[in-house]
Amino acid sequence: MPAIRPIVAAFAVAAVLAAGAAAYRAATSAEAAPSVPYTLLDGSRGDTGRLHGKVTLINFWATSCVTCMKEMPQIVATHRKYQARGFDTLAVAMSYDPPAYVARYAQTRALPFGVAIDNTGAIARRFGDVQLTPTTLLVDKRGRIVRRFVGEPDFAALHELVEKLLAEA
Repeated sequence: MPAIRPIVAAFAVAAVLAAGAAAYRAATSAEAAPSVPYTLLDGSRGDTGRLHGKVTLINFWATSCVTCMKEMPQIVATHRKYQARGFDTLAVAMSYDPPAYVARYAQTRALPFGVAIDNTGAIARRFGDVQLTPTTLLVDKRGRIVRRFVGEPDFAALHELVEKLLAEA
């Protein structure tokens, strides 16, 4: 048994190093946002591939998610603050959200951005198999995902990053 301990310890160290390297790569490298078609509540169609040229916030949410409901006014305020400078927002309601609830919420809150219902889960799968709400992605002008927030973002840090991305050519 004593001879096994160094082997187990070596595997544990290797696992920690691999996890740390993966986390570092995820934090420092931007992945291309996938091109995924969607339909907005108003029936118009779009594609996330057409978001190039704008800094875009993609928010995966649900009406049944308490944190989503808490952060939505700040998502709206962020959209309004930056939209005139080339910023856009896409709210993606998860597949387990009843469409009537989403439509009612968007209408009663007068959400100022596009709201898509991901009724098949295809959008969530293409964006890294999003499972948890809220999950928010920030996409730069070149169509790269530069930040992924799981849970409510730190909006001060988010705004700082949006300012930086909007200033880029």
